[in-house]
Amino acid sequence: MSDPKLFLVQKAHQILSRYGRGGSLPGELALKMDPDFIGRFHMPETVVLVTGTNGKTTTSNLIAESLRAAGKTVLNNHRGDNLNVGIATLLASGSDENYYIKADAAVIEVDELTLFRQFANLHPTHLVVTNFFRDQLDRAGEMETIIRKIISVLENFHGDLILNGDDPNVVRLADHAPYAKVHYYSVDRYLESRTITDEAGEGKFCPRCGSRLVYDYYQYSHIGRFHCPKDHFGEIQPEVLGRNVDFMHGTFDVNGRTYHSFVNTIYGIYNCCAVLCLLSSLGIDGRCASEVFSTYHLKEGRNEQFHLSRPCVINLIKNPTGANEVMKYIIAQPMKKNICIFLNDNDQDGHDVSWIWDAHFERLKDPLVQTIVCSGLRAYDMALRLKYEGLEDRILVIEDAEKAVEWLDDQRMESFIMATYTALHPTRHLLAKQERGHRQ
Repeated sequence: MSDPKLFLVQKAHQILSRYGRGGSLPGELALKMDPDFIGRFHMPETVVLVTGTNGKTTTSNLIAESLRAAGKTVLNNHRGDNLNVGIATLLASGSDENYYIKADAAVIEVDELTLFRQFANLHPTHLVVTNFFRDQLDRAGEMETIIRKIISVLENFHGDLILNGDDPNVVRLADHAPYAKVHYYSVDRYLESRTITDEAGEGKFCPRCGSRLVYDYYQYSHIGRFHCPKDHFGEIQPEVLGRNVDFMHGTFDVNGRTYHSFVNTIYGIYNCCAVLCLLSSLGIDGRCASEVFSTYHLKEGRNEQFHLSRPCVINLIKNPTGANEVMKYIIAQPMKKNICIFLNDNDQDGHDVSWIWDAHFERLKDPLVQTIVCSGLRAYDMALRLKYEGLEDRILVIEDAEKAVEWLDDQRMESFIMATYTALHPTRHLLAKQERGHRQ
Protein backbone atom coordinates (compact mmCIF):
# COMPACT_ATOMS: atom_id res chain seq x y z
CA MET A 1 0.00 0.00 0.00
CA SER A 2 1.33 3.44 -0.89
CA ASP A 3 2.30 5.95 1.78
CA PRO A 4 -0.57 8.49 2.21
CA LYS A 5 1.99 11.31 2.59
CA LEU A 6 3.61 10.51 -0.73
CA PHE A 7 0.22 10.16 -2.41
CA LEU A 8 -0.85 13.57 -1.10
CA VAL A 9 2.37 15.27 -2.24
CA GLN A 10 2.20 13.68 -5.70
CA LYS A 11 -1.41 14.73 -6.14
CA ALA A 12 -0.60 18.27 -5.03
CA HIS A 13 2.20 18.39 -7.59
CA GLN A 14 -0.04 17.05 -10.38
CA ILE A 15 -2.82 19.55 -9.68
CA LEU A 16 -0.52 22.55 -9.39
CA SER A 17 1.45 21.52 -12.50
CA ARG A 18 -1.79 21.32 -14.46
CA TYR A 19 -2.27 25.03 -13.82
CA GLY A 20 1.38 25.92 -14.37
CA ARG A 21 1.89 26.63 -10.68
CA GLY A 22 3.30 25.07 -7.55
CA GLY A 23 7.05 25.22 -7.79
CA SER A 24 8.41 23.77 -4.56
CA LEU A 25 5.15 23.93 -2.60
CA PRO A 26 4.55 20.14 -2.65
CA GLY A 27 8.04 19.56 -1.27
CA GLU A 28 7.48 22.11 1.44
CA LEU A 29 4.32 20.25 2.42
CA ALA A 30 6.17 16.92 2.38
CA LEU A 31 8.98 18.08 4.66
CA LYS A 32 6.53 19.58 7.13
CA MET A 33 4.75 16.23 7.39
CA ASP A 34 7.96 14.19 7.35
CA PRO A 35 11.40 15.83 7.90
CA ASP A 36 13.04 12.60 6.64
CA PHE A 37 10.99 12.56 3.42
CA ILE A 38 14.00 12.89 1.05
CA GLY A 39 15.76 9.94 2.64
CA ARG A 40 12.86 7.57 1.93
CA PHE A 41 13.39 7.36 -1.84
CA HIS A 42 15.06 4.44 -3.61
CA MET A 43 17.44 6.14 -6.01
CA PRO A 44 18.37 4.84 -9.48
CA GLU A 45 21.66 3.22 -10.41
CA THR A 46 23.23 6.56 -11.42
CA VAL A 47 22.81 9.64 -9.24
CA VAL A 48 24.69 12.75 -10.32
CA LEU A 49 24.74 15.73 -7.98
CA VAL A 50 25.94 19.08 -9.34
CA THR A 51 27.02 21.85 -6.99
CA GLY A 52 29.20 24.96 -6.85
CA THR A 53 28.68 28.71 -6.90
CA ASN A 54 28.12 29.44 -10.60
CA GLY A 55 26.97 27.28 -13.51
CA LYS A 56 25.03 24.59 -11.60
CA THR A 57 21.77 24.86 -13.52
CA THR A 58 23.33 24.94 -16.97
CA THR A 59 25.79 22.13 -16.22
CA SER A 60 23.15 19.84 -14.69
CA ASN A 61 20.77 20.44 -17.60
CA LEU A 62 23.51 19.73 -20.15
CA ILE A 63 24.36 16.50 -18.32
CA ALA A 64 20.71 15.44 -18.23
CA GLU A 65 20.21 16.11 -21.93
CA SER A 66 23.43 14.29 -22.82
CA LEU A 67 22.37 11.22 -20.83
CA ARG A 68 19.02 11.28 -22.60
CA ALA A 69 20.89 11.44 -25.91
CA ALA A 70 22.70 8.30 -24.73
CA GLY A 71 19.34 6.54 -24.39
CA LYS A 72 18.77 6.90 -20.65
CA THR A 73 15.63 8.10 -18.87
CA VAL A 74 16.59 10.96 -16.56
CA LEU A 75 14.98 12.77 -13.62
CA ASN A 76 16.32 16.34 -13.43
CA ASN A 77 15.41 19.57 -11.61
CA HIS A 78 15.81 21.54 -14.84
CA ARG A 79 14.52 24.80 -13.40
CA GLY A 80 17.18 24.85 -10.72
CA ASP A 81 14.95 24.27 -7.67
CA ASN A 82 18.01 23.18 -5.71
CA LEU A 83 17.03 23.64 -2.05
CA ASN A 84 15.51 20.93 0.17
CA VAL A 85 11.89 21.72 -0.76
CA GLY A 86 12.69 21.71 -4.48
CA ILE A 87 14.54 18.40 -4.26
CA ALA A 88 11.69 16.85 -2.26
CA THR A 89 9.22 17.96 -4.96
CA LEU A 90 11.44 16.56 -7.71
CA LEU A 91 11.80 13.13 -6.11
CA ALA A 92 8.08 12.84 -5.35
CA SER A 93 7.19 13.79 -8.93
CA GLY A 94 9.52 11.14 -10.34
CA SER A 95 8.74 8.17 -8.10
CA ASP A 96 6.17 5.40 -7.99
CA GLU A 97 3.84 4.84 -5.05
CA ASN A 98 6.57 2.98 -3.14
CA TYR A 99 9.26 5.68 -3.34
CA TYR A 100 11.17 4.08 -6.23
CA ILE A 101 12.50 6.67 -8.70
CA LYS A 102 11.24 5.85 -12.21
CA ALA A 103 14.39 6.69 -14.18
CA ASP A 104 17.75 5.22 -15.16
CA ALA A 105 19.52 8.26 -13.73
CA ALA A 106 18.87 11.27 -11.53
CA VAL A 107 20.76 14.49 -12.23
CA ILE A 108 20.15 16.87 -9.37
CA GLU A 109 21.43 20.39 -8.97
CA VAL A 110 22.05 20.96 -5.26
CA ASP A 111 22.69 24.28 -3.56
CA GLU A 112 26.14 24.26 -2.01
CA LEU A 113 24.59 24.98 1.41
CA THR A 114 22.09 22.12 1.05
CA LEU A 115 24.61 19.53 -0.15
CA PHE A 116 26.05 18.49 3.19
CA ARG A 117 22.54 18.08 4.66
CA GLN A 118 21.19 15.85 1.88
CA PHE A 119 24.30 14.10 0.55
CA ALA A 120 23.71 10.81 2.37
CA ASN A 121 19.95 10.83 1.64
CA LEU A 122 20.48 11.20 -2.11
CA HIS A 123 23.03 8.33 -2.36
CA PRO A 124 25.12 9.98 -5.11
CA THR A 125 27.31 7.93 -7.39
CA HIS A 126 28.85 11.07 -8.94
CA LEU A 127 29.46 14.58 -7.62
CA VAL A 128 30.27 17.40 -10.07
CA VAL A 129 31.74 20.59 -8.58
CA THR A 130 31.88 23.63 -10.86
CA ASN A 131 33.63 26.37 -8.86
CA PHE A 132 33.62 28.27 -5.58
CA PHE A 133 33.33 32.05 -5.25
CA ARG A 134 32.27 34.41 -2.49
CA ASP A 135 28.49 34.62 -2.82
CA GLN A 136 25.69 36.07 -0.68
CA LEU A 137 27.76 36.38 2.49
CA ASP A 138 24.81 37.11 4.76
CA ARG A 139 23.13 33.83 3.67
CA ALA A 140 26.06 31.55 2.94
CA GLY A 141 28.82 32.95 5.12
CA GLU A 142 32.42 32.86 4.01
CA MET A 143 33.32 30.50 1.20
CA GLU A 144 35.66 28.61 3.54
CA THR A 145 32.69 27.60 5.69
CA ILE A 146 30.88 26.08 2.70
CA ILE A 147 33.97 24.18 1.54
CA ARG A 148 34.55 22.69 4.98
CA LYS A 149 30.95 21.46 5.14
CA ILE A 150 31.32 19.79 1.75
CA ILE A 151 34.65 18.26 2.81
CA SER A 152 32.87 16.69 5.80
CA VAL A 153 30.64 14.57 3.53
CA LEU A 154 33.43 13.46 1.20
CA GLU A 155 35.49 11.56 3.75
CA ASN A 156 33.49 8.37 3.16
CA PHE A 157 32.38 8.99 -0.43
CA HIS A 158 33.16 6.01 -2.66
CA GLY A 159 31.82 7.40 -5.92
CA ASP A 160 33.23 9.53 -8.74
CA LEU A 161 34.30 13.10 -8.06
CA ILE A 162 34.24 15.40 -11.12
CA LEU A 163 36.29 18.50 -10.29
CA ASN A 164 37.15 21.76 -12.03
CA GLY A 165 40.92 21.37 -12.08
CA ASP A 166 41.40 25.09 -12.69
CA ASP A 167 39.86 26.20 -9.39
CA PRO A 168 42.14 25.71 -6.37
CA ASN A 169 39.15 25.79 -4.04
CA VAL A 170 37.63 22.85 -5.91
CA VAL A 171 40.87 20.89 -6.40
CA ARG A 172 41.44 20.87 -2.64
CA LEU A 173 38.38 18.62 -2.22
CA ALA A 174 40.37 15.70 -3.66
CA ASP A 175 42.69 15.78 -0.63
CA HIS A 176 39.71 14.95 1.58
CA ALA A 177 38.07 12.22 -0.49
CA PRO A 178 40.39 9.22 -0.01
CA TYR A 179 37.90 6.66 -1.35
CA ALA A 180 36.60 8.60 -4.35
CA LYS A 181 37.74 8.22 -7.93
CA VAL A 182 38.79 11.74 -8.93
CA HIS A 183 38.37 13.12 -12.46
CA TYR A 184 39.57 16.60 -13.42
CA TYR A 185 38.53 18.85 -16.28
CA SER A 186 40.46 21.91 -17.42
CA VAL A 187 40.57 24.49 -20.22
CA ASP A 188 43.80 25.34 -22.00
CA ARG A 189 45.13 28.83 -22.55
CA TYR A 190 43.29 30.73 -25.31
CA LEU A 191 43.37 34.16 -26.92
CA GLU A 192 41.79 36.00 -23.98
CA SER A 193 43.66 34.23 -21.17
CA ARG A 194 45.75 36.56 -19.00
CA THR A 195 49.03 36.22 -17.15
CA ILE A 196 47.82 38.64 -14.45
CA THR A 197 44.35 39.43 -13.13
CA ASP A 198 42.68 42.45 -11.60
CA GLU A 199 39.56 40.56 -10.56
CA ALA A 200 38.68 39.50 -7.05
CA GLY A 201 39.91 35.98 -6.42
CA GLU A 202 39.93 33.52 -3.54
CA GLY A 203 42.58 31.17 -4.93
CA LYS A 204 45.76 32.97 -4.00
CA PHE A 205 47.29 30.55 -1.51
CA CYS A 206 47.96 26.84 -1.34
CA PRO A 207 45.46 25.10 0.99
CA ARG A 208 48.12 22.57 1.96
CA CYS A 209 51.07 24.73 2.95
CA GLY A 210 49.91 28.32 2.68
CA SER A 211 52.43 29.31 0.00
CA ARG A 212 51.35 31.71 -2.72
CA LEU A 213 50.14 29.85 -5.81
CA VAL A 214 51.86 30.45 -9.14
CA TYR A 215 49.58 30.93 -12.16
CA ASP A 216 50.62 30.18 -15.74
CA TYR A 217 47.44 31.96 -16.88
CA TYR A 218 44.06 33.17 -15.64
CA GLN A 219 40.75 32.58 -17.43
CA TYR A 220 38.60 34.70 -15.08
CA SER A 221 38.78 35.57 -11.39
CA HIS A 222 40.97 32.86 -9.79
CA ILE A 223 40.10 30.23 -12.41
CA GLY A 224 43.18 29.23 -14.41
CA ARG A 225 46.22 26.98 -14.52
CA PHE A 226 48.09 27.10 -11.21
CA HIS A 227 50.48 25.16 -9.02
CA CYS A 228 52.21 25.41 -5.66
CA PRO A 229 56.00 25.55 -6.10
CA LYS A 230 56.56 23.87 -2.71
CA ASP A 231 54.22 20.88 -2.54
CA HIS A 232 53.01 20.60 -6.20
CA PHE A 233 49.36 21.21 -5.33
CA GLY A 234 47.47 21.85 -8.56
CA GLU A 235 49.71 19.74 -10.78
CA ILE A 236 46.85 17.66 -12.16
CA GLN A 237 46.38 15.40 -15.15
CA PRO A 238 43.00 16.44 -16.56
CA GLU A 239 40.86 13.68 -18.02
CA VAL A 240 39.16 16.32 -20.17
CA LEU A 241 41.14 19.30 -21.47
CA GLY A 242 39.39 21.92 -23.57
CA ARG A 243 41.74 23.18 -26.30
CA ASN A 244 41.65 25.55 -29.27
CA VAL A 245 38.84 27.70 -27.88
CA ASP A 246 37.59 29.75 -30.84
CA PHE A 247 34.80 32.21 -30.09
CA MET A 248 34.71 33.43 -33.70
CA HIS A 249 33.45 30.02 -34.80
CA GLY A 250 31.99 28.98 -31.44
CA THR A 251 34.11 25.84 -31.17
CA PHE A 252 36.56 24.04 -28.89
CA ASP A 253 38.36 20.69 -29.02
CA VAL A 254 38.53 17.81 -26.56
CA ASN A 255 40.57 14.67 -27.23
CA GLY A 256 40.79 15.44 -30.94
CA ARG A 257 37.07 16.06 -31.44
CA THR A 258 35.60 19.50 -32.20
CA TYR A 259 32.50 20.63 -30.34
CA HIS A 260 30.25 23.65 -30.89
CA SER A 261 29.57 25.56 -27.68
CA PHE A 262 26.03 26.69 -26.84
CA VAL A 263 27.37 30.13 -25.83
CA ASN A 264 30.53 32.04 -26.66
CA THR A 265 31.86 32.51 -23.14
CA ILE A 266 34.70 30.86 -21.28
CA TYR A 267 32.41 29.73 -18.49
CA GLY A 268 30.28 28.02 -21.17
CA ILE A 269 33.34 26.03 -22.22
CA TYR A 270 33.90 24.99 -18.61
CA ASN A 271 30.26 23.83 -18.40
CA CYS A 272 30.80 21.67 -21.49
CA CYS A 273 34.06 20.21 -20.19
CA ALA A 274 32.37 19.28 -16.92
CA VAL A 275 29.73 17.39 -18.90
CA LEU A 276 32.31 15.56 -21.02
CA CYS A 277 34.25 14.61 -17.89
CA LEU A 278 31.11 13.20 -16.28
CA LEU A 279 30.28 11.21 -19.42
CA SER A 280 33.83 9.87 -19.55
CA SER A 281 33.54 8.65 -15.96
CA LEU A 282 30.42 6.73 -16.99
CA GLY A 283 32.09 5.29 -20.09
CA ILE A 284 29.72 7.20 -22.40
CA ASP A 285 31.06 8.60 -25.66
CA GLY A 286 31.28 12.37 -25.86
CA ARG A 287 29.39 12.29 -29.14
CA CYS A 288 26.22 12.06 -27.06
CA ALA A 289 26.89 15.61 -25.89
CA SER A 290 27.89 17.04 -29.26
CA GLU A 291 24.40 17.82 -30.55
CA VAL A 292 23.27 18.89 -27.09
CA PHE A 293 26.03 21.51 -26.93
CA SER A 294 25.25 22.90 -30.38
CA THR A 295 21.46 23.06 -29.95
CA TYR A 296 21.04 23.84 -26.24
CA HIS A 297 19.23 27.09 -25.51
CA LEU A 298 19.90 28.86 -22.25
CA LYS A 299 16.71 29.50 -20.30
CA GLU A 300 15.45 31.11 -17.16
CA GLY A 301 17.60 34.21 -17.40
CA ARG A 302 20.81 32.62 -18.61
CA ASN A 303 21.57 34.64 -21.75
CA GLU A 304 17.86 34.40 -22.57
CA GLN A 305 16.66 36.54 -25.46
CA PHE A 306 13.32 38.30 -25.83
CA HIS A 307 12.17 40.04 -28.99
CA LEU A 308 10.95 43.55 -28.19
CA SER A 309 11.29 46.41 -30.67
CA ARG A 310 14.88 45.15 -30.76
CA PRO A 311 16.40 42.02 -29.14
CA CYS A 312 16.78 42.13 -25.36
CA VAL A 313 18.97 39.63 -23.48
CA ILE A 314 18.56 38.96 -19.76
CA ASN A 315 21.12 37.39 -17.41
CA LEU A 316 21.11 36.47 -13.74
CA ILE A 317 23.80 38.09 -11.59
CA LYS A 318 24.38 37.27 -7.94
CA ASN A 319 28.05 37.82 -7.12
CA PRO A 320 31.07 39.79 -8.43
CA THR A 321 32.48 37.00 -10.60
CA GLY A 322 29.19 36.28 -12.32
CA ALA A 323 28.55 39.98 -12.89
CA ASN A 324 32.03 40.43 -14.36
CA GLU A 325 31.53 37.60 -16.85
CA VAL A 326 28.10 38.89 -17.91
CA MET A 327 29.57 42.36 -18.46
CA LYS A 328 32.39 40.93 -20.56
CA TYR A 329 29.79 39.23 -22.75
CA ILE A 330 27.72 42.42 -23.08
CA ILE A 331 30.68 44.62 -23.96
CA ALA A 332 31.85 42.09 -26.56
CA GLN A 333 28.62 42.58 -28.55
CA PRO A 334 29.54 45.04 -31.35
CA MET A 335 26.54 47.38 -31.40
CA LYS A 336 25.13 50.40 -29.60
CA LYS A 337 23.21 49.17 -26.60
CA ASN A 338 21.28 50.10 -23.48
CA ILE A 339 21.74 48.23 -20.23
CA CYS A 340 19.35 47.78 -17.34
CA ILE A 341 20.43 46.51 -13.90
CA PHE A 342 17.77 45.21 -11.49
CA LEU A 343 19.20 45.04 -7.95
CA ASN A 344 17.05 43.55 -5.16
CA ASP A 345 17.93 42.65 -1.57
CA ASN A 346 15.28 40.10 -0.63
CA ASP A 347 16.12 36.87 1.22
CA GLN A 348 17.04 34.92 -1.93
CA ASP A 349 19.21 37.76 -3.22
CA GLY A 350 21.04 38.30 0.04
CA HIS A 351 20.33 41.41 2.08
CA ASP A 352 23.95 42.51 1.80
CA VAL A 353 24.46 44.16 -1.60
CA SER A 354 27.99 45.33 -0.86
CA TRP A 355 29.20 42.77 -3.42
CA ILE A 356 28.48 45.30 -6.17
CA TRP A 357 31.59 47.20 -5.04
CA ASP A 358 33.76 44.17 -5.85
CA ALA A 359 32.39 43.83 -9.40
CA HIS A 360 34.15 45.69 -12.21
CA PHE A 361 31.41 48.02 -13.39
CA GLU A 362 34.04 50.24 -14.97
CA ARG A 363 33.76 47.79 -17.88
CA LEU A 364 30.56 49.62 -18.82
CA LYS A 365 32.54 52.76 -19.71
CA ASP A 366 32.39 51.59 -23.30
CA PRO A 367 31.43 54.06 -26.04
CA LEU A 368 28.78 51.67 -27.38
CA VAL A 369 26.94 51.67 -24.03
CA GLN A 370 24.38 54.48 -24.27
CA THR A 371 22.22 54.45 -21.12
CA ILE A 372 22.35 52.33 -17.96
CA VAL A 373 18.96 52.04 -16.30
CA CYS A 374 19.02 51.24 -12.57
CA SER A 375 15.92 49.53 -11.22
CA GLY A 376 14.74 47.31 -8.38
CA LEU A 377 14.59 47.75 -4.63
CA ARG A 378 18.18 49.01 -4.44
CA ALA A 379 18.19 51.03 -7.66
CA TYR A 380 19.84 54.05 -6.04
CA ASP A 381 22.61 51.91 -4.52
CA MET A 382 23.35 50.68 -8.02
CA ALA A 383 23.26 54.22 -9.39
CA LEU A 384 25.73 55.35 -6.72
CA ARG A 385 28.05 52.45 -7.58
CA LEU A 386 28.04 53.50 -11.24
CA LYS A 387 28.52 57.16 -10.37
CA TYR A 388 31.79 56.25 -8.61
CA GLU A 389 32.96 54.78 -11.92
CA GLY A 390 32.35 58.10 -13.69
CA LEU A 391 29.20 56.89 -15.47
CA GLU A 392 26.82 59.52 -14.05
CA ASP A 393 26.08 60.96 -17.50
CA ARG A 394 24.64 57.58 -18.60
CA ILE A 395 22.59 56.70 -15.48
CA LEU A 396 18.81 56.67 -15.50
CA VAL A 397 16.95 55.50 -12.38
CA ILE A 398 13.54 53.89 -13.00
CA GLU A 399 12.59 52.06 -9.82
CA ASP A 400 9.41 50.52 -11.25
CA ALA A 401 10.34 47.35 -13.17
CA GLU A 402 7.47 47.53 -15.66
CA LYS A 403 8.31 51.12 -16.57
CA ALA A 404 11.99 50.20 -16.91
CA VAL A 405 11.17 47.44 -19.42
CA GLU A 406 8.83 49.73 -21.33
CA TRP A 407 11.57 52.38 -21.51
CA LEU A 408 14.02 49.86 -22.98
CA ASP A 409 11.43 48.83 -25.57
CA ASP A 410 10.64 52.43 -26.53
CA GLN A 411 14.29 53.18 -27.35
CA ARG A 412 14.29 50.78 -30.33
CA MET A 413 17.86 49.76 -29.51
CA GLU A 414 19.34 46.39 -28.53
CA SER A 415 19.43 46.02 -24.77
CA PHE A 416 20.84 43.82 -22.04
CA ILE A 417 19.41 43.22 -18.60
CA MET A 418 21.24 42.04 -15.50
CA ALA A 419 18.97 40.95 -12.64
CA THR A 420 19.39 39.46 -9.18
CA TYR A 421 17.40 36.37 -8.12
CA THR A 422 14.09 37.85 -7.01
CA ALA A 423 14.09 40.36 -9.87
CA LEU A 424 14.81 37.72 -12.51
CA HIS A 425 11.49 35.92 -12.90
CA PRO A 426 9.24 39.00 -12.55
CA THR A 427 11.37 40.76 -15.17
CA ARG A 428 11.18 37.74 -17.50
CA HIS A 429 7.39 37.84 -17.22
CA LEU A 430 7.39 41.55 -18.05
CA LEU A 431 9.63 40.91 -21.07
CA ALA A 432 7.39 38.06 -22.24
CA LYS A 433 4.34 40.33 -21.93
CA GLN A 434 6.09 43.08 -23.88
CA GLU A 435 7.17 40.53 -26.50
CA ARG A 436 3.59 39.30 -26.92
CA GLY A 437 2.51 42.89 -27.50
CA HIS A 438 4.81 43.10 -30.53
CA ARG A 439 3.37 39.88 -31.98
CA GLN A 440 -0.21 41.11 -31.88
